[in-house]
Amino acid sequence: MFASFEFGLPGDPRRTRRPGLRLWLLGVPTTLAWAAVGWSGALGLLDGLRLMSLNRVDAWGPDAGPAVSLVLFFSVSITVASSLGFAMLWGGGMSLRGMGVGFRASSLAASLGVALGSGVAIPSWTPPESVGHRLPSDPWTEADWIVYYEPYLVPAVAGVTALVMIMVLGRAFVAKAEADDRAQALARTGRRVIGHVLGVEFTNVWVLGSPRFRVQVRFPADGGERTVVATMITSPTQAPARGSTVRVTYDPRNPDSVQVDPDPADRAAGGDFGAFLPPLF
Repeated sequence: MFASFEFGLPGDPRRTRRPGLRLWLLGVPTTLAWAAVGWSGALGLLDGLRLMSLNRVDAWGPDAGPAVSLVLFFSVSITVASSLGFAMLWGGGMSLRGMGVGFRASSLAASLGVALGSGVAIPSWTPPESVGHRLPSDPWTEADWIVYYEPYLVPAVAGVTALVMIMVLGRAFVAKAEADDRAQALARTGRRVIGHVLGVEFTNVWVLGSPRFRVQVRFPADGGERTVVATMITSPTQAPARGSTVRVTYDPRNPDSVQVDPDPADRAAGGDFGAFLPPLF
C-alpha cells in the first residue's frame, strides 16, 4: 500500500572504496565507548539494583554518591557510543549491502565493548550483606541466585553475542567480497548489448529518490535470444517501460548473470507512469 524508502545507493564498487578500513577506524573508538558503557552501567546501575533485589533495600540511600556519578558517566558514554555506532552504520559504504555490513560491525563493537567493560567491573561489584537468604531469614529463590551471579552473566552473555556477531560479520564480509568480485568481473569481461523490456513491475521501494523496478528483458546472446528477470534502480525520468530499450551486461558463460542499466538513447523511457504503481494482481 505504501512505498518503502531505503537510505542507500546501488552497490557500486567505486562508491564503497575501502569500507573495511573505515569500519576498523570507527570500530576501535566505538568498542572503547561501549566498554565505558558496560563498566559504568554495571557499577552505576546494575550493582545497586542487584543489592536491592537480594537483601539491601537502601542501596541508593544517602551513601549513594559514587553510584549517582557513575549513572551520569553512563549517560554520557552511551550517548557517545550510540553516535559512533550510527557512524559505523554508514562506514560499510553508501549501499544497501554495505549498510548491512555496517550494522553487523556496529553490533559487534557494542557487544564486545559491553563484554570487556562489564568484565573489568567484576571485582568491583558490591557483595550482598548475606548470601543465600534475605534479611532476616527468607531463603533466596532461583531468580535471586541468577541475580547473584549477574556480575559474571552480563559479560558472559555479551561475550557470546560478540562471538556470534564475529561469525555473522565474517560471513557477510565473505559474501560481500564475492559479490563485488562478480560485479567487477562482469563489468570488466561482460558483453554489453541492447535489450528490450517485455514487462515492468515497480517493487514499491525507493532508494534515495530513485525507484527500484523488476524488469523482464530480452536480449541477444551467443546461443540466441535470452529472456531474464532482473532488478534495476534508475531515476524517474529514465524509468523503464514495456517496449523500451535498456543496456544489458551479461556473462557469456552464464547469460542469466546480467546487469541491467538504463539506455540514455531510449526516448520511450520515463513515459510509463503506471509502472510506479504496485501490481494489482
